[in-house]
Amino acid sequence: MIHLSLPSALAALLAGLGVYGVLARRNAVLVLIGVELILNAANLLLVTAGSRPGAPLSAGPVITLLVITIAAAEITVALAIILVMFRRTGHIDLTAVPDLSDEPEPTGEGAP
Repeated sequence: MIHLSLPSALAALLAGLGVYGVLARRNAVLVLIGVELILNAANLLLVTAGSRPGAPLSAGPVITLLVITIAAAEITVALAIILVMFRRTGHIDLTAVPDLSDEPEPTGEGAP
């Protein structure tokens, strides 16, 4: 049987890379990849905790399936928002403040 510290160390590495990806990137798609790395680290910890010897309930794999389902829904909505942002602004830079309102920008004539 594998020792439980190895998957825990791998989960810590994945979580660290995910946090770095979320905090250091300006591209929205790379931020989403960082969030997915964090969720995969959580999944790995859940499966590791559920597979330890003497665990009263093996709910880790079941909760992992729930997290995967929620992550799939989250990535779908986030990619739709990113696609709208790209169509409106022409970039997906998160440091630039996008204007996602439906109102057209006022022209020079008659604008207050």
